[in-house]
Amino acid sequence: MQTKPEKDLELRNKVNRETARLPWTELLKHFAQGNVVWVANSLDLVDVAVRISHDDKANITQWMNAGLLAKVNDQQAQEWLDHNTQLWACVVSPFVLVQQEKAVPAHIH
Repeated sequence: MQTKPEKDLELRNKVNRETARLPWTELLKHFAQGNVVWVANSLDLVDVAVRISHDDKANITQWMNAGLLAKVNDQQAQEWLDHNTQLWACVVSPFVLVQQEKAVPAHIH
């Protein structure tokens, strides 16, 4: 029996531990295979990964329709390459989910 995604603390902890900050250049191979998925900053990367693992079609479809979750397009990829962008990434096989770092307000520096 599968648990509800929001209750799957074991998977959530595993995904959280395996989330890393990587330069876009390290993800190009996965992008070329069509396996890199962009996650909007308004979503929690770990929560999205857990819900994809649980095949939570309702939330995934809602996020995609709202433009909050999508395969990385060529324009994004080129921009990240041009700016040597660092991304948060986690793997939900066969996908690599990526999220840009949220901008830190200037007064925090």
